Amino acid sequence: MLSPVINPHRQVHLSETKAMTPVKKFSMLAIALTTLGTSMTGASAETLWQYNHPRRAEVNERLGYQNYRIHDGVEDGRINPWRAARLHAEDRTIRLEEQTMARFNGGYITPAEQRALNQQENAVSRQIGR
Repeated sequence: MLSPVINPHRQVHLSETKAMTPVKKFSMLAIALTTLGTSMTGASAETLWQYNHPRRAEVNERLGYQNYRIHDGVEDGRINPWRAARLHAEDRTIRLEEQTMARFNGGYITPAEQRALNQQENAVSRQIGR
């Protein structure tokens, strides 16, 4: 297949350009609005209520408190930095799992998922040891 030859020195006159028809204008506007609409719905999929849902809030508060306890243990010398890094990694995994569960359930977690996350948090809490 031969590619078209483009002459960069050729000047294009206004009479040679094609005007945008109303159908093309409407089509371009529709595509732009559709693209904008899909990007906005993705950003607003999680409302403030869904983010602060009581079950999610309880799980995330526990993760925050465990983070505090890990830092406190490092400062007291009860937890060495390597172990603290491992505990933080486990907490991040739990937080990521919570966010993934919420994404699949319309912004909240079910009671069964909350129990599973709490059991994982209990295991990390025992490792922090207090």
